[in-house]
Amino acid sequence: MKTNNKLAKFVSYVAVAVVALGAGSALAAGPKTKTKKELTGVVNVNTATAAQLDLLPGIGQKAAKRIIEQRASKPFAKLEDLRRVKGLGVKKVEKLRAHVIFQGTTTASLKKVVVDGQQPTAPPSAQGRRASQR
Repeated sequence: MKTNNKLAKFVSYVAVAVVALGAGSALAAGPKTKTKKELTGVVNVNTATAAQLDLLPGIGQKAAKRIIEQRASKPFAKLEDLRRVKGLGVKKVEKLRAHVIFQGTTTASLKKVVVDGQQPTAPPSAQGRRASQR
């Protein structure tokens, strides 16, 4: 019985040591750099492939397929025309505004952007400045 207790105690000490060493090395490595994918360029919704449409924010494979089906019957002329596509409401269409064109070449690509993690500081309010100038 004593051997089992000693063995159990030894195993628990080893487990604690392993966890402590793992946590220590993670802290020593420092904070990890966070990145996010950002869309650059534009997508011509009248000529884009399903993969290119999938790059758009809020557009997945199903929505891309529905866009292609809709444009086959009648091409899109303006942003509001995208509302004909099932699942694309006012808010989602508005998110697409900066990334969608109706004539020309698709130039969209995804690039990785480093996320700083620090929030920019807001300038002091006008009332705060007046109060300090008195």
